[in-house]
Amino acid sequence: MTTTYAALLRGINVGGRKKVPMAELRQLMDGLGYDGVRTHLQSGQAVFASDHGDEESLAAELGQAIQHHFGFSVDVIVRDHAYLAAIVEACPFPAAELEAKELHVTYFSAPVDAARFAEIDREAYLPEEFRLGDRELYLYAPDGLGRSKLAEHLAKPRINKGLIATTRNWNTVVKLVELTAE
Repeated sequence: MTTTYAALLRGINVGGRKKVPMAELRQLMDGLGYDGVRTHLQSGQAVFASDHGDEESLAAELGQAIQHHFGFSVDVIVRDHAYLAAIVEACPFPAAELEAKELHVTYFSAPVDAARFAEIDREAYLPEEFRLGDRELYLYAPDGLGRSKLAEHLAKPRINKGLIATTRNWNTVVKLVELTAE
């Protein structure tokens, strides 16, 4: 059975480092036998279909191929359409009432529990807020991610230890659902 996925590449094409041209990424993914490969923006989203593997094995396969082809390591998270759609449906914030720059989702490579975030004094960061899902974190940052003190704290290595974590704004979250539904 063929499943449609989104691959989320962490930290590429930012500040002139880890350059991954999207056309080259599409060719690389085609070469891995993926079908219908498309990319979205330059910041590391690709959509593809595959009839082999699961999210973890596909992420590992793509990560290894990127390392071999480009000569540097890139963290990759792969999620299927059903999961991406569930993220949008489960959003604990009023997404329709917010600007895309205010709402973000951090995707994690594995399930996270509240204990990782217990030391955060949530009231100290208000009006910024976050809510946990299973393998995702929703972040409301009214002044945007770049100015968010809470986002800065959430990105600390001790909180994300042992995980791959990559964040996307709400527009990208919704667009990935649309692209993987096609």
